[in-house]
Amino acid sequence: MPIALQAGWWGLVAGGALVVGALIAWVARVPQKVIAAIMAFGAGVLISALAFDLVDEAETTGGLIPTVIGFLAGASVYVGANVALARRGARHRKRSGGQQPSEGEQQGSGAAIAVGALLDGIPESVVLGLSLLGGGGVGVPVLVAIFISNLPEGLSSAAGMKANGRSARYVFGVWIGIAVASGLAGLFEVLALSGASPEVIASITAVAAGAILAMVADTMIPEAFEQAHIYAGLIATVGFIVAFAIERA
Repeated sequence: MPIALQAGWWGLVAGGALVVGALIAWVARVPQKVIAAIMAFGAGVLISALAFDLVDEAETTGGLIPTVIGFLAGASVYVGANVALARRGARHRKRSGGQQPSEGEQQGSGAAIAVGALLDGIPESVVLGLSLLGGGGVGVPVLVAIFISNLPEGLSSAAGMKANGRSARYVFGVWIGIAVASGLAGLFEVLALSGASPEVIASITAVAAGAILAMVADTMIPEAFEQAHIYAGLIATVGFIVAFAIERA
């Protein structure tokens, strides 16, 4: 299978975890503390993948300075876009309670939440595609980390959408759309960067990694801490070491 199609497929698989999480939240009433615990675990998994796979690989291939610049640039761009979306009603898009505004409370919040979900998913698809361009197949530790973290993201956000009266058509339209967009992002990214130098790929990996870490801190950790409280740190630590063990194995 061509690398571009592989990137599209794995981006779709990783994004599909969002749909699975949303489906669980829609058909079952999952306690908020359980959602928070899974979110904390997913945050730890992603942080581990960033530290031991993405950023390390970017620095080894592209050097320290380009990695630092790319990492900070990715985080800055993500935060800037997130601030703009937060002002339009997407601040609490991953919260499972009643924090998300309804369309009646803030017009346009539905579109902002959908765009915010897309903003969260694109960097993850980018790093999956970049791992394929390295020639060693998809990065399994990163794929597992993204899948594990996407499940509670979809679960928590869909629970919040349902609590605020959004329809099943809207909820599943958002998450299926994000899953498809994730696959397309991986596909077109590989097509665009085919033949790029290892240094360029390393720099883009650092940009995507910075955006992912900013996303974890801005949207996942607040939900985890609010409900799991002092246990959030321990659960995140377990997620971190599980991902590290997968990477080393």
